[in-house]
Amino acid sequence: MAQANTYDYIIIGAGSAGCMLAKRLTENPNKKVLLIEAGKNDNYIWIHIPVGYLYCIDNPRADWRFKTAAEKGLNGRSLLYPRGRVLGGCSSINGMIYMRGQAGDYESWVQATGDDSWSWENALKRYKSFEDYHGAANEWHGKGGEWTVSKQRLRWPIMDRFKEAAVEAGIPASEDFNCGDNFGVGYFDVSQRAGWRLNTSKAFLRDAAKRPNLTVLTQAVVSKLKIDPATKNCLGVEYIKDGQSREALCSIEQGGEVLLSAGAIGSVQILERSGVGAAAHLSQLGIPVIADLPGVGENLQDHLQLRMVYKVNGIKTLNTKANTLLGKMMIGLEYLFKRSGPMSMAPSQLGAFAYSSPEQKRANVEYHVQPLSLEKFGEDLHSFNAFTASVCNVRPTSRGSVHINSTDPEAPPVISPNYLSTDEDRKVAAESLRLTRKIVEQAALGPYMPEEYKPGRQYQTDAELIKAAGDIGTTIFHPVGTCKMGRENDPMAVLDSELRVRSIRHLRVVDASAMPTITSGNTAAPTMMIAERVAELLTRA
Repeated sequence: MAQANTYDYIIIGAGSAGCMLAKRLTENPNKKVLLIEAGKNDNYIWIHIPVGYLYCIDNPRADWRFKTAAEKGLNGRSLLYPRGRVLGGCSSINGMIYMRGQAGDYESWVQATGDDSWSWENALKRYKSFEDYHGAANEWHGKGGEWTVSKQRLRWPIMDRFKEAAVEAGIPASEDFNCGDNFGVGYFDVSQRAGWRLNTSKAFLRDAAKRPNLTVLTQAVVSKLKIDPATKNCLGVEYIKDGQSREALCSIEQGGEVLLSAGAIGSVQILERSGVGAAAHLSQLGIPVIADLPGVGENLQDHLQLRMVYKVNGIKTLNTKANTLLGKMMIGLEYLFKRSGPMSMAPSQLGAFAYSSPEQKRANVEYHVQPLSLEKFGEDLHSFNAFTASVCNVRPTSRGSVHINSTDPEAPPVISPNYLSTDEDRKVAAESLRLTRKIVEQAALGPYMPEEYKPGRQYQTDAELIKAAGDIGTTIFHPVGTCKMGRENDPMAVLDSELRVRSIRHLRVVDASAMPTITSGNTAAPTMMIAERVAELLTRA
């Protein structure tokens, strides 16, 4: 094994959390930081063109290419489960939607941890600190931070009509989904800069990489953490690069730490390979148990989107615009010269938050509406004009799991989201499909004669709608919660409220896996906020 170097901080994973940590921790020139990323540099053109997510997902150049186990709630289907494997992590391949969630989400975190530092008011300060908002700084938004929050550079008439229909159905118009109560309909703000995707590598790492106290390793796969079984000190990491096994050590005598930021899937894999997890499972794989933490890999939460497709007449959608050579040329030229148009599109443009039923205390479903349709991701657009109204339950009660079944660092884990496994989630699914129909039946869309193509009007009863949800449901790429933080008396809490791994010293998990409950919306921005919190703790110590 090659001779090890020693660092004050070792960050595993250069994604939404890891890149921010690298920048914040290297602001102190006396701290030596190592950032380890399994993927390559983010110098792949399709990462930076917004529509390029189509060419990054399920591409080994940027994606781990995971799949779920066959899901009972999805009528036996297995799903692609994209996770970024590149500098910037999932921020290099995600939908670019800037969304904090709702104030109530953070109050739930305070209840779960007993730590008021996770309150909405405190989280809001962190969001504002790294934002560069498209409008003026105000009580909700910051100006001058690294993370650009932009308006979208396109509009679609069919989206405007859907917005009008939603208002007619009782959902108020909204200009901002980031003020704590998201009830409303409007265009999403996006993480873009002048029509280009903004990933965390560009926003945080590019400047930090110029500092002499930061070392960035790409194409380096962490095999396991180095943990002393006697003292329970995390001493560093073992990783594989260029076919060789190597070590990096941490200056724990000076308060150094290993920060595991490999995501809700990757962090679990690394912990379990290192002997941290449920003892029974690790023993089956022949892994010596260093810390019996049964919560590792449990509590997996994700947003399941139900993609309803409606054919329309008398109004253009991207389906027909992109299905001719001339249309493709015009789209390309518009982006080349203006950085606008369909190539600047986030995957979803129009959003809405609504109540699936009056008994809900706050908006519990989110819409991602698109001026296009296709059978499934990766296939060609339909030949007819259509839009997709995708609706997801933002606070699911179903809980799944992710666990390794091999000690091979390149072996995929077993991912079981367990979608639609509770009565509550099945009820919300049926309500959501009915709510979408109610919106589409409003007068604003009437002139375009919308026809339900998927799942189809033949599904009417609760049982039929639940089956339809299983047929059309798919992940919206928001896995969280698999190393949740919690109170000391919670046996399933892997982390304390400062994200330190229980029973192990000098080790934290800093990514979406730390969330005790999923935020009510897209999860990239909350993951950055979590990293900002840990940076506060480490730099103020």
